[in-house]
Amino acid sequence: MKITILGAGNMGLSFSKSFLKYDLIKPENLHLITRSLSKISKIAEEFPKSKISTFEETQELDADLIIIAVKPQDFLHVAQNFQFTLKKNQMVLSIMAGIKIEKIQQLLNHPLVVRAMPNSPTLLGMGITGYTAANGISFSQLINIERLLNSTGRSVYLENEDLLDGVTALSGSGPAYFYYIIDTMIKAGMEMGIEENLSKLFVQQTMLGAYHLINNSEKSLEELIKDVASKGGTTEAALKTFEDNNFKEILKSGILNAEKRAKELNG
Repeated sequence: MKITILGAGNMGLSFSKSFLKYDLIKPENLHLITRSLSKISKIAEEFPKSKISTFEETQELDADLIIIAVKPQDFLHVAQNFQFTLKKNQMVLSIMAGIKIEKIQQLLNHPLVVRAMPNSPTLLGMGITGYTAANGISFSQLINIERLLNSTGRSVYLENEDLLDGVTALSGSGPAYFYYIIDTMIKAGMEMGIEENLSKLFVQQTMLGAYHLINNSEKSLEELIKDVASKGGTTEAALKTFEDNNFKEILKSGILNAEKRAKELNG
């Protein structure tokens, strides 16, 4: 299989590394296209056997699969200004937030489009990706796409494309929510007099341990919370403050606003 990636940014490059790591593609069959001429030398260091070029100099795409990994805000400009025409049998995989299959088909004048929403842990092969496909995509073509997506972590097929905006808000943006909470906890530790590196260690290991408890316990989240929050204790004092300040509603509202923004990106 030959793969071209339009937009050699963080996500495009992490996908490329996963494909190469699991021998799903030969390095010489990978073509990375960037808008930034200044980034070519750095990308070439990481992918010495692959073809690297800018949008302006790319006249033709010799690929079975084209992965669109540009920012959704840049897609219209890219689609209207690239020099190449897609061939009838080429597959397109979009990993842009918000841009619907129908719009991609219209702007590219091409029917074979799969739309996916990965998240940043794909960098470690621990991501999760929701994906869906246009009518006319065969089962074997979809299996090939899934095999590629699974090299970056796990993937889930969704028949209803509208759910991808929710996936974007929940798992696509989700890592940042956890980073935000962890950062707040670390700073609270420092305010209590704990040195920064030590505070970071306590918080990160706590988050890691809590994750494994969730995965290995048959208890519900409510039961796990009760196990920690004894009556009249310290945890209960913290949770009461969260409840009094509607922390759950604030967090939920933020996630719903992320979904709203994903829908807006389609225009």
